[in-house]
Amino acid sequence: MRNQIEFKVSGKYALFTDPLTKLGGEKFSYQVPTYQALKGIVESIYWKPTLIWIIDKVRVMNPIQTESKGMRPIEYAGGNTLAYYTYLKDVSYQVQAHFIFNPYREDLAADRNEHKHHNIAKRAVDAGGRRDVFLGTRECQAYVEPCQFGEEEGAYDSLSELHFGTMFHGINYPDETGRNEREIRLWRATMKQGIISFDPPDECSLIRKAGEGTPKVFSGDNMQMVDSLHGEMFEGRETV
Repeated sequence: MRNQIEFKVSGKYALFTDPLTKLGGEKFSYQVPTYQALKGIVESIYWKPTLIWIIDKVRVMNPIQTESKGMRPIEYAGGNTLAYYTYLKDVSYQVQAHFIFNPYREDLAADRNEHKHHNIAKRAVDAGGRRDVFLGTRECQAYVEPCQFGEEEGAYDSLSELHFGTMFHGINYPDETGRNEREIRLWRATMKQGIISFDPPDECSLIRKAGEGTPKVFSGDNMQMVDSLHGEMFEGRETV
């Protein structure tokens, strides 16, 4: 697929919090990563407001297993409380994603150089990302490395189909929709032969409004344009 990257992300723990478990202060992870969590990982690898990353597929490489830990989070009113967080343990995923240009960012039309953005993204994957990568929550540090999607043996390659029910998919932000409101997307997740193929955000039919907002303002004054960044990263080198 055009403008595509593929990578492997792994870590000791992951916490893709099911929002239904947060009401009492506890946190319990979904069994598989959400679209929004994977999008956050891709944006930690390389992001510009000119782009919108689309997560195509995720492949679950390791068996799904959990571990609960007693935590003492800080309360809003001060002090600590005791809570149990249930994490996924020893996780590894192969991810396939691609980018499109943000159609609501005509103010950044001068930054739309497809070839240069793709070269930078692929090099950022090779380097393990341009920012810290984590799996769902900040305490779950993760590591990124390039891979070919589908290589190696996965834990669920022989499993024909597994349904996870209705899950959180992601958030529609004003920057990417052109509407001054935030929306929550839900979807029904299914894994086939260890692979989850995500519905694109604009095809999710389960939408809930979550408040108002306005797009952030970007320009050449507060961001580095792709021509400049590409020149720094590939000075004197051939790119394909």
